Amino acid sequence: MLEIRPNCEYCDKELMPDAADAMICSYECTFCQKCVAEVLENVCPNCGGGFTPRPIRPKVARRAGVSLVHQQPSSKRVHTKFSQEQIKAFASQVKAIAPEER
Repeated sequence: MLEIRPNCEYCDKELMPDAADAMICSYECTFCQKCVAEVLENVCPNCGGGFTPRPIRPKVARRAGVSLVHQQPSSKRVHTKFSQEQIKAFASQVKAIAPEER
């Protein structure tokens, strides 16, 4: 089950559980759309994968036991360990390769 992390790992922007601009990679690294487009160039600095919009968990249990009330999002803030320079260098090496080919 997705953690639904509360922030962009790069700029620390608050990403509420229903944020339409939250992006994740297959390892759930979480970044805002702006950072994915303008800084990361669709390359996860942690794994090298691409990004997809983070799904939004239902607020109301339309099926028994399945909602934000029952599976709460993470409150643990995560930050990438890589510097801006390291991220740019990594992205420049990987961005020309389509995410499905990485």
